[in-house]
Amino acid sequence: MMKKIALLGCTGSVGRSTLDVIREHSDLFQAVAMAAGENLEEFVLQIMEFQPALVSMKTADLAQELKARLTGNRGSYEFRMPEIVYGEQGLISVAVHPDADIVLTAVVGVQGLKPTLAAVQAGKDIALANKETLVAAGHLVQQAAGRSGSSILPVDSEHSAIFQCLNGKRTSDVSRLILTSSGGPFRTKSRQELARVTAEDALKHPTWSMGAKITIDSATLMNKGLEVIEAHWLFDVPFTQIDVLVHPQSIVHSLVEFLDGSLIAQLGTTDMRLPIQYALSYPNRLPTERSRLNLAEVGTLTFQEPDMVRFPCLSLCYQAGSAGGTAPVVINAANEVANALFLAGKLPFLGIEKVLDQVLDRHQMATAPDLDEVLASDEWARRTAFELAAELD
Repeated sequence: MMKKIALLGCTGSVGRSTLDVIREHSDLFQAVAMAAGENLEEFVLQIMEFQPALVSMKTADLAQELKARLTGNRGSYEFRMPEIVYGEQGLISVAVHPDADIVLTAVVGVQGLKPTLAAVQAGKDIALANKETLVAAGHLVQQAAGRSGSSILPVDSEHSAIFQCLNGKRTSDVSRLILTSSGGPFRTKSRQELARVTAEDALKHPTWSMGAKITIDSATLMNKGLEVIEAHWLFDVPFTQIDVLVHPQSIVHSLVEFLDGSLIAQLGTTDMRLPIQYALSYPNRLPTERSRLNLAEVGTLTFQEPDMVRFPCLSLCYQAGSAGGTAPVVINAANEVANALFLAGKLPFLGIEKVLDQVLDRHQMATAPDLDEVLASDEWARRTAFELAAELD
């Protein structure tokens, strides 16, 4: 049976990998609705190949230019012009497309919240690659999923690994979840060295190929902190039972420890197409011609505790997640601002953690926020982060 897919963020790293999976299994998957940001050139090519019924871009001007480009290509071969929408409402329209069986959300940041929540409310299954949605409003998403029957299937390699390890197991038998981290490009650097690193240095991830925002988050270990909060909501496990281990080889994607001390791990290559394919095909597994993991070639796997003194963003995420309420949305929003400013050369690397710490310190938390309160807290945190970053510059 053909599974129809709505894809948010199709020109990003995860989006491209998703289209690779759809391309490889074109007899099983079809992209019926697709949304991109500003990458017009690539989006035109994707639309021409996959021919979705509905497409969206970030702005009205880009949508108009997209229409002109597609109109100019109509005569080259049989091509059905899609409906073209734009902006936040465009993302939502793609996410709730009536033909979509599953929505893969791969947009970066809290912009994924509204369309993902709308898709959940519409009863769509979600393949979630946008961790910020659960970080900011996990309680709202899970409440909506409980009402609609929507399934949330993780796409992040770490959460996919835990999902696979837990498959068929009783959650009451779980002792703890163990998320692995490569440690990022600065794993061995001292605080003095970290004070001098640049965005160019931070973008050189040792094992994964990811988008710029996630790569910087990996360098600060913020990405792992956000994943801890996401794991709490995905698997309904308290923060005291979620640990992190630094694993530089990035072969063991995560582990689950059970009450009897048994550890079950999921291993694989550093290829996002594997967890994407598993989420799209679940509960089935599909064959692939892609390269397989050869443990004899890997030879050695090592693990160590994360250093939360050198990388305090991880500790701040535990703090925000344990506090709950609007604290997670605030630390996420502040990080999006600080991350972008560091990438732009307007904030030093260690300034990221300072901004996050001070924004959390100034925040007056709401304990059970509705969507309006979540979005208001997000806006406050962004504004405050900009002000604090300006003071540090």
